[in-house]
Amino acid sequence: MSTVGSMTAVEPPLALGASDEWQRLARRARLLASVSLAWLCFEGTATATAGFLAGSIALVGNGLDGAIEGLASVIVLWRFSGSRTHSTTSEARAQKFVAVSFFLLAPYIAVVAARALAVEHHAETTWLGIGLSLATLAVCPWLGRAKLRLGERLGSAATAGEGRQNLMCSYLAGGVLVGLLANTLLGFWWLDPAVALAIAALAAHEGRRAWRGESCDCASCPVPAHEANAGP
Repeated sequence: MSTVGSMTAVEPPLALGASDEWQRLARRARLLASVSLAWLCFEGTATATAGFLAGSIALVGNGLDGAIEGLASVIVLWRFSGSRTHSTTSEARAQKFVAVSFFLLAPYIAVVAARALAVEHHAETTWLGIGLSLATLAVCPWLGRAKLRLGERLGSAATAGEGRQNLMCSYLAGGVLVGLLANTLLGFWWLDPAVALAIAALAAHEGRRAWRGESCDCASCPVPAHEANAGP
């Protein structure tokens, strides 16, 4: 299988628990989930605080949604802990739980954005908020892409779904950054909530994909080691 416009082959998913390579990647998925959770705790608290100080609804919303996104990291940590690491049942449950976190995220962003539009809220410029948004844009895309690759190799739609949560976080941070700057420089106060509404629609779409196991191109069904080694 090759990517469109490229000759780069996509490696097929490994059989669940069948090799040392699978075990190593599972540990990496757990590590990245821990890093994400730590970052979201810091970034969410700092961004929400900056939003309260600046009176920015968008920044407060961006900070508080970190709690919902952190839920996906907790789910992946649960999925790759103890005996659940080698369980196809745990993978299926984690996949559904991650999908639910998308469904929590989408209406939350939509409500905050709709409220900002309704009251014609003009976000104030806050250099702390701009700095935190830039930091999120530097961290979350890297985490998201790494988890998408891990999801492919592990055959884990839950891991890929968590990666898409990280990408969603970067989209929202970008929207907040554009909104703050556009309002300050051009007076386009409506741009930030408008972008947020588009992100909410994307979150709902990704939630449906995650529920169906379509977060990665791994057919979402990891193959247990004993089945992978068995004959026809």
